[in-house]
Amino acid sequence: MDPLIILAALAFLMLAAYRGYSVILFAPIAALLAVLCTDASAVLPVFSGVFMERMAGFTKLYLPVFVLGAVFGKLIEVSGCARAIVMAVTRIIGAQRAVLAIVVVCAILTYGGVSLFVVVFAVYPFAAEMFRQGGIPKRLIPGTIALGAFSFTMDALPGSPQIQNIIPTTFFHTTTWAAPWLGVFGSACVLAMGLSWLTWRQRQARAAGETYGTGHSNEPEPEPAAATAPMVHPLVALLPLIVVGAGNLLMTRLIPLAYGTSVETQLAGMSKPILIEIREVNALWAVEAALVLGILTIVACAFRPVMRGFSDAAKPAVAGALLATMNTAAEYGFGAVIAALPGFRMIRDGLRCIPDPLVNEAVTVTTLAGITGSASGGLSIALASMAQSFTGAAQAANIPPEVLHRIAAMASGGMDTLPHNGAVITLLAVTGLTHRQAYGDIFAITCIKTLAVFYVICCYYATGIV
Repeated sequence: MDPLIILAALAFLMLAAYRGYSVILFAPIAALLAVLCTDASAVLPVFSGVFMERMAGFTKLYLPVFVLGAVFGKLIEVSGCARAIVMAVTRIIGAQRAVLAIVVVCAILTYGGVSLFVVVFAVYPFAAEMFRQGGIPKRLIPGTIALGAFSFTMDALPGSPQIQNIIPTTFFHTTTWAAPWLGVFGSACVLAMGLSWLTWRQRQARAAGETYGTGHSNEPEPEPAAATAPMVHPLVALLPLIVVGAGNLLMTRLIPLAYGTSVETQLAGMSKPILIEIREVNALWAVEAALVLGILTIVACAFRPVMRGFSDAAKPAVAGALLATMNTAAEYGFGAVIAALPGFRMIRDGLRCIPDPLVNEAVTVTTLAGITGSASGGLSIALASMAQSFTGAAQAANIPPEVLHRIAAMASGGMDTLPHNGAVITLLAVTGLTHRQAYGDIFAITCIKTLAVFYVICCYYATGIV
């Protein structure tokens, strides 16, 4: 009975998300209904002592990353850097290779620190125009953007400043650069298989005589936007992204050198000192500092257009960042409550029956990410409840924590993209397509991404590289 209560709570939250209801509202409702069915007297104590405490803890850690990433992404768009990068990639790769060009553009932007959601809005107008000119069906645009923005640059490539690559650092005391060779290998697998799939789908459509199509909704009007957007040299446009990447790597190394293993600070008005373990915040501080440097670089390179559009751009960026943070924090609190229920022990023990620690971690994380419809939410739930058991099993098998980090991050971005995933719903809404029209290719990319995790595990066991 206890596991059924948990499954019912997860199904309820999944249905609410699929129907478009706010996760912030329905995550505590789903969690507390599960507690009510288990022990009615514990509802209020669990709400205050578990759900709200974990939700506030997640917000404290990750809100700055969400806000800085959103502001950075909007400034990339306002400054004209995004358009300059798209046009430069198109010239180099060729308009006839529209699929590859859009994947490369999305990859550059996401790996450079631009929020996934911002990339969707920024790239779609250019993707639509390129696909129209190339006679490629519009229904392939969501799958193409998903491959470039929602897959290998999100959590596989070492150093990625996306939240899915940051969350494991707080549990395994690693950095965003954990297991670099495994990350590169996994990225190559995802990219190769993903491009092969999309190319095959494009050839199928061409053989059937299918073109871009007509009568689509949400069609962009790129010409007026292009006429008014500021012109930026491609190398200048790439500079903020390079600064974020280099800054992240540099700060990851400098922060421990500056502070040591821990730092204790007490200002005159404090009753007791602040003690912070550097290994727990090193990756967070490094990414935050890198994003600040990236924002300052954009301002320096495109001062006038940024200042002219900063007010209008910053408000929706911050609002979106707050919403994204609270959505994920609510799922994190939900996961903490679920992990406290007796039924979760049975589920956890069942997952522990998988003998291999890396396969166990991958299956657990991708399953919870799929159920919650959120890579960051499922990753947070899995690591909050089972990070210690993952670490213990890995230590017994002499597996470095960096490998645990990379497998967990990659697994979170696999089956999270089920139909109720927020990013999928946003992507389809922006492109004006339905699940029936375009979800099949997104799901294929998801399956490829999930399969690549097990390729990485095999690669580690076969070679021992990290």
